[in-house]
This record gives sequence, C-alpha cells and structure tokens, in this order.
Amino acid sequence: MFIRIRRRKRESMSIVFKQRSILPGFGLALGYTVFYLCLIVLIPLAAMFLKASALTWHQFWHVVASPRALASYRLSFGASLIAALINLVFGVLVAWVLVRYSFPGRRLFDSVVDLPFALPTAVAGIALTTIYAPNGWLGKPLESIGIHAAYTPLGVTIALTFIGLPFVVRTVQPVLEDLDKELEEAAASLGAGRWQTFIKVLLPTIWPAAITGFAMAFGRAVGEYGSVIFIAGNMPMKTEITPLLIITKLQEYDYTGATAIAVAMLVVSFVFLLVINLLQVWSGSRREAGSARDFGPLNADLKPAWEKGGSK
Repeated sequence: MFIRIRRRKRESMSIVFKQRSILPGFGLALGYTVFYLCLIVLIPLAAMFLKASALTWHQFWHVVASPRALASYRLSFGASLIAALINLVFGVLVAWVLVRYSFPGRRLFDSVVDLPFALPTAVAGIALTTIYAPNGWLGKPLESIGIHAAYTPLGVTIALTFIGLPFVVRTVQPVLEDLDKELEEAAASLGAGRWQTFIKVLLPTIWPAAITGFAMAFGRAVGEYGSVIFIAGNMPMKTEITPLLIITKLQEYDYTGATAIAVAMLVVSFVFLLVINLLQVWSGSRREAGSARDFGPLNADLKPAWEKGGSK
C-alpha cells in the first residue's frame, strides 16, 4: 500500500513538473539560452558589482553621493523621463497618423521614423548641435525669443527625444494596425463621441504597448552618450550627464569610482523599469476587470433584443 502511494506521488510529480513538448531540442535550446544570457548579461554585471565591492560602504557612498554625481543623476534621469513622456504622447500620435491616414509620402515618413536607429549617435549629436546652435537654423529663432537650446539641459532633452521616438512608434504601430475599425464604428453607433471612443475603446488597447515603448525609450535615453555630449556642453554641475561622468572617471584612471557610479545608475534604472512594468501589469489587470464590468450590463441590455429578433 505504501509503495502504491509513493508511486502515485511520483506520477503526479512527473505530471506537474515535466511537460513534454512536441518540438525536440528543448534541453539544448534552454542550455544555450542560459549560457548566452550569462555570457552577455550576467557575467559583465557580476564583474561590475564585484569591482565596486572593493570599496567600503563609506567610500562607495562618498563617490555615488558627491555633488557632481547627484547633479549628473538629476540631469540624466530627469531629461530621460521628460523625453520619454514627450515620445509617449507624440509617438502615439505619429503611429496613429501613419496607420490610419493615407497621404502622399507616407512610406517616406514611415522610413524616416527609423532614422535614429540607423544614424550613428555621434552624427546625430553633431547634426542636432549644428541645428540648435545660437547661429543654427532653429537655434537662431529660438535665441531671438530668449530660448537657449544648445549647451543647456533643454538641448539634452531634445537629443534624448530624438533617439527615443522610434521605440514608441514601432511598439504602438502594430497594435493600431491589428485594431479593428469596427470597434470605433460600433462605439459611434452607440452614441459615443470621439473623445469617449479614444478613452474607452482605443486607449485601453494601445496602453500596454505605449507603456512598453515608454520604458524602452526611457532605458535608451538613460544610457545615451554619443548624441548628447555635443549638444550638452558638458559643464560639470550643469550639463554633465552620468555616462560622461563615468567616462571622465575612466580617463582619470579611477576605475573603482567609475564602477561605483555605474552600479548606482544601474540600480536606479532597474527600479524605474520595475515600477513601469508593475504599472503595465496593474493597468492590464484593471483593463480586463473594467471590460468585464462594462460589457456585462451591455450584454444584459442587448439580450432581449437578440431574443426578440430570434422570435421574429
């Protein structure tokens, strides 16, 4: 009896923990995936933390909490957050125009969106600096009204907005392409206005993709270096970004200090991305609960009409 019970336990354990796949090679593919992630991601990060552990806690805090480092954090994370929010709004708008409207040159504009991906970051930085310089095409009119773009935090935000736009557009665009226009027509036939249709029908559908694009744009902006250093001016305590401060530490042969700042930046970036992902999960669960709550009364109202039509 005892042997039979143990055998049943083994069978239940095998059913729970071992799920066979119709595709062969799962073990080999999983092993290669883990090895590749360790080689590319985990081992470099572990080496960085190991290098920073050479400092005592007092020394580590003295490096990462210095006034110069704090000023670079405020500029890097603040400008990245503002740029990602700008791209969240205008990226969704650009994706909407490219998907829902047909106009001459639409494919050209669609390909221009990918330009920050293909353009070297140094070239983008030089181009933006040339345009927004005090004597540039856009910088001169801005200077005439008292707005200084180049060599200011505004210039850093402009550069980060430029490199982050494709992430939001390319994330939202496939969702809009798969979105059925009949949903909007059904909402309009039920008396919903354009703003109500956007809030109740369109926004819940594209919101997870928009948040994903926002997170990707923010993550890219935090670590951006090449397109920023030319337009920033690189003045310590004013327009110096954190990646530039790390490069400065490396040029001064302060490898431990550079690693400590990199670890602090990595931890803060991870916290930001974790909060964004939790927000995305929360919004998705709330959307599902809201749709179930909203469609319940709607189905109840429509049921007599269906029955009446069937009886006819």
